[in-house]
Amino acid sequence: MACVTKRRGRYVIDCYDQHGKRYRKTLPEGTSKDQARKELREIETKIERRTFMHEKKTPFFSDVKKQWLEYKQTRCRETTWEMYASHCGVEFRKQPKVRQRPLKNHFADLDGKRIDRITTATVEAFITAKQGEVISLRTLRKLLVTLNQIMGYAVRHRLIDFNPVRDAERPKATGKVDGTHEMKILSPEQIRALIDAEPDQQHRTLYLAAIMTGARQGELLGLKWSDVDLDGRQVHIRRTFNHGRFFEPKTRGSARKIDMAPLLVKELASWKLASGGRGEDLVFSSGDGTPLHRPNMMWRHFMPALRKAGIVGIRFHDLRHTYASLMLAQGENVKYVQTQLGHSTPTITLNVYAHLLKETNQEAACRLENTIFQTTGHKMVTKEKEGISVNG
Repeated sequence: MACVTKRRGRYVIDCYDQHGKRYRKTLPEGTSKDQARKELREIETKIERRTFMHEKKTPFFSDVKKQWLEYKQTRCRETTWEMYASHCGVEFRKQPKVRQRPLKNHFADLDGKRIDRITTATVEAFITAKQGEVISLRTLRKLLVTLNQIMGYAVRHRLIDFNPVRDAERPKATGKVDGTHEMKILSPEQIRALIDAEPDQQHRTLYLAAIMTGARQGELLGLKWSDVDLDGRQVHIRRTFNHGRFFEPKTRGSARKIDMAPLLVKELASWKLASGGRGEDLVFSSGDGTPLHRPNMMWRHFMPALRKAGIVGIRFHDLRHTYASLMLAQGENVKYVQTQLGHSTPTITLNVYAHLLKETNQEAACRLENTIFQTTGHKMVTKEKEGISVNG
């Protein structure tokens, strides 16, 4: 039976753990009996949950982190695992000859702590420390995703009772410049200027495809002619090319069919004829048939075309944002835009692009008025039909 006894002026906790092994702990000098009983109750609670471990056997965060990385290596996409490893400061590069910046272990301050000593307060202190560094809010949120998974792994393996990351207050934007990229949208005039500024047919077609389909850069670079249905005017997204490798779409929604406008169909057909492209050939490729080299594409073509068109501060990914914003601005259904973009739910689309939606819509109010009162015999005059105010 668990009990608290006093020996040589210090309280001693004496009990049996969930495995039937005796556990005794001599508390520090000056500990009161109430404090000793409180600690015993905490130990008994852990024993009931079968999460109690002797101090000497409790692993450190660094040990759990390593176990979790080994566990995740075969359970997620290779590039995702590499991101996790980079957060933990673990080398993973398969090309040692390529010069890389040394990886930073973002969890170095936690490595020396026992896993059961990491509390919600510890996590919030970690967040505060990171916000004091030169780190973007987006990167910090990714670090918390990794930390959350490590602590979740510890809970599942009964190393701790609960995940302290879940209760921690998440970091918020402070209004300071934190390096997070701002979404920028091209106007129709800028789009035409960009297309006209690119002399190379392949890259001109690439930009047009990005703007008129909203496909991600990796999806376009992984596109094959067998994925392009010129007669049906659709592009099938079946793979993506990232970090020098081909991958299947990450989610079910990412594997999709995107409708094409007649102009894009015409330009793709022209490029196919000029390049001699066949079924399994890449639509956009280098001279030897391999995918376009991103740095070359950006520095030798995209950036010079932007400068020539007088456009500044635009990333290639902003072409996707441009597609989404123009579709929403012209009143397309959010569900349709979501499926075309490959988002898993319309909520994601709204969260990203809600600020682009019009806050006022008098035409919608007028249509509602007509729907209601025309069915009851009333004939209300609207700005939309008559070009004058309702009140005359």
